[in-house]
Amino acid sequence: MRLVRGPLVRRRRRHGLREALDRGARLTGSGTPPTTGVVIVNWERADLTVRAARAVLDDGTADRVVVVDNGSTDDSLAVLRDALPEATVVALPRNGGFAVGANAGVRRADTDVVVLLNNDAVPAPGFVAALRDHLAAAPPDVAAVTGRIVLAGRWTSLPTGAAPTPGARVLRDHAGRAWTPSADGEERLNSTGVVIDRDGNGADRDWLAPVERVASVDVFGASGGAAAFRRTALDDVGLLDESLFMYYEDTELAWRLRRRGWRVQYAAGAVVRHDHSASSGVASALFVRRNARNRLVVALWHAPWGTVVRATVRTVGRIVRCGLAGDGREARLVAAALADVLGHLPRHLVRRRHETRRASVPRRAVDPST
Repeated sequence: MRLVRGPLVRRRRRHGLREALDRGARLTGSGTPPTTGVVIVNWERADLTVRAARAVLDDGTADRVVVVDNGSTDDSLAVLRDALPEATVVALPRNGGFAVGANAGVRRADTDVVVLLNNDAVPAPGFVAALRDHLAAAPPDVAAVTGRIVLAGRWTSLPTGAAPTPGARVLRDHAGRAWTPSADGEERLNSTGVVIDRDGNGADRDWLAPVERVASVDVFGASGGAAAFRRTALDDVGLLDESLFMYYEDTELAWRLRRRGWRVQYAAGAVVRHDHSASSGVASALFVRRNARNRLVVALWHAPWGTVVRATVRTVGRIVRCGLAGDGREARLVAAALADVLGHLPRHLVRRRHETRRASVPRRAVDPST
């Protein structure tokens, strides 16, 4: 039975993708701009969300702006409804994580193109139009376009071995150098898209690179904080994975898109300024544990086995290093993340088989780290 069903299932998968591409081609060649909706998720930071949504509304390009309040327990909902009468405000009963909020907004937007925008990001004029127009002009197999995310403020790198000012914000680039805010510093990039390395880490391409960096148009994935998606592509592969709760949702979606034959591109003219981690914080227990867990989970679902092994070894090494360095808090959080993944390993292996069955492109043909 399995030998008979396999080819039929593969033909259905290819047929479904062809239909999605045909719909995308009709949209691309229609001559009229696709309808565009912008989705912004709020959780107890109405001040940031109003700022982001107001910039989109005042720009006047989006056909619809959907603001999703993700179960805030403060006065966010009242503030949003009062400050953004032109927007559609959706109230969820509880905080189910970023993916739950974003998916609710995507469903409510009901437009040809859906833009996801972080609430702690401020779009420059023309941001939505740049994403929409790039996607409309792109080949029909381009599922998403990611924008150019610039870090808010100015930043200065510290000399090697220098200690930052107590209490100062510190960001580290891919080489490990520390950067702190400085009035006479430089503008730096946050992201030009999502990439993955051979250990399964999802990362922002061009993180802390000079703001004038020229990046290639093609990129592995789109940043969920500033990107536009074709509705047809989302119909084909599904929305963000809500079980991840927070972090790595965009990387996981990129894997699904890639394994179904879709591509992602970068639009340098679609600019936002991002107050990095203003909504959560990279030192929070939520970030440390969820980031460590979801990196392993996404690798298990989608990456070649070599990447899964390296990701696991790296996680164990991180626990040991933190323990030896006296950082018991981080060691415990990462160990808890690893225990969570191992405790649900059978379920993750079932998901891996499911992704294999529905994919039309092999893992190794997708993974840019191999």
